[in-house]
Amino acid sequence: MKLSKFVEVLEDIAPLNYCEDFDRERIGLVIDTGSDVNKAAVSLDPTNFVFEEASRLDCDLLITHHTLIFDSIFKVSKVLSNTLKIALANEISLYVMHTNFDAAPGGVNDILAELLGLSMVDTCGIGRVGFVEAMDIKEFSAFVAQTLNTHVQWIGNGDVKRVMVISGSGFSQKYIDMAVENYADVLVSGELRHSATRYAEAVGLSLIDAGHYATENPAMKRLCDRLPVESVFIDHDPGVSVR
Repeated sequence: MKLSKFVEVLEDIAPLNYCEDFDRERIGLVIDTGSDVNKAAVSLDPTNFVFEEASRLDCDLLITHHTLIFDSIFKVSKVLSNTLKIALANEISLYVMHTNFDAAPGGVNDILAELLGLSMVDTCGIGRVGFVEAMDIKEFSAFVAQTLNTHVQWIGNGDVKRVMVISGSGFSQKYIDMAVENYADVLVSGELRHSATRYAEAVGLSLIDAGHYATENPAMKRLCDRLPVESVFIDHDPGVSVR
């Protein structure tokens, strides 16, 4: 399949105009080798390990959630040079679906809401809010941990009935306020910081930190089923050593 046609499929799944303003120059076709796509790989991060696996599996395209280059650069570091060397030597293009895929129907936050059993789901920016069967925060935290196969940390008390999910890193004041405005009892996201816990306590919102990787990875895995060529998922948490 022509790379240009494959890109059209990806941009139908997650239109570029769904992205957050800061993300506009960081998504889309980040590495264009011009090669046709006979086999694609999908992963959360474009690490050396992931590129090497994509090469070993004879993939022509790697699709990731996070980009390879986040900030403008004027020098190429040894780390970046090594990654580019793997990609270019093996003619693997890179396509990035980030906040546009967070917000898109059937995207990262819809999958997270589905996995956690939310019903009557509404869209809140890139996030989702809906209802679960009533349980206390400790029970719901255990359910999140089991469902996403991850460790969690949580703050708060009381029952949980209405839940807001923001995949990745969503414990900003903006999203805490959004959760409160949408009558959520708890916000599920990743990368909990001390300042967020203090603010959430002040406004009476419970928080569950299920980690950046675990809240985003399921949707990238599910993406393989929506692609028009043979596709493989490469599961690699950059924070975990691989032997």
